[in-house]
Amino acid sequence: MASLETRRMVLAAAAACEDKKAVDTRILELDPIDSGLTDFFLITSGTNTRQVVAIADEIEFRLKREFGVYANSVEGRRVGEWVLLDYVDFVVHVFLTEKRAFYDIERLRKSAKLVDLEQLKATLNEKVKAVREKRPAKKAAQAAAKKAAAKKTAVKKVAAKKATAAVTKEKTPAKKAGKAAPAKSAARKTATKKATVAVTKSPAKKKVASKKKA
Repeated sequence: MASLETRRMVLAAAAACEDKKAVDTRILELDPIDSGLTDFFLITSGTNTRQVVAIADEIEFRLKREFGVYANSVEGRRVGEWVLLDYVDFVVHVFLTEKRAFYDIERLRKSAKLVDLEQLKATLNEKVKAVREKRPAKKAAQAAAKKAAAKKTAVKKVAAKKATAAVTKEKTPAKKAGKAAPAKSAARKTATKKATVAVTKSPAKKKVASKKKA
């Protein structure tokens, strides 16, 4: 099935034909059996070779400007009796009036369905409207998903923070105990030193010293 973009391009090509006063512009939607070839034929006519080339040029210019696409191949521009523009998903045939009657492509494609231009415009407008209506819902869903992801991340961060705090708390007593041990050792050394000084300064020791002198 032809995409929305392809239908829009076909409609733009038809509008270019109208601007250049093309005659009897028709759009044929090919049977699915032929969809391997292309999805649409746009067939139109000019009253002289100069007009035929001008119509083809306007189609190329408009599709390049509005959609940034170029024809995959262009044939017949030099002669100007039948210019073919191949855009892969649709093919444009711009004929000189008598050449169109001679080749009669519409008759050769009996299985193709004639597409009414106004109906195509209405269908496109409906599809564009449907796409636009879907966008807010899609954006809301994306925003909700983003919010849920952010909330989940925040919960994980809080949990990780709590876990880190718990581990730190468990390590703190052991750390304090490790600091207390050197403090006790220093206190013991100080007490021993004081006791040694006291013994050294005691009267009993002085008496012994006096006797030794006598």
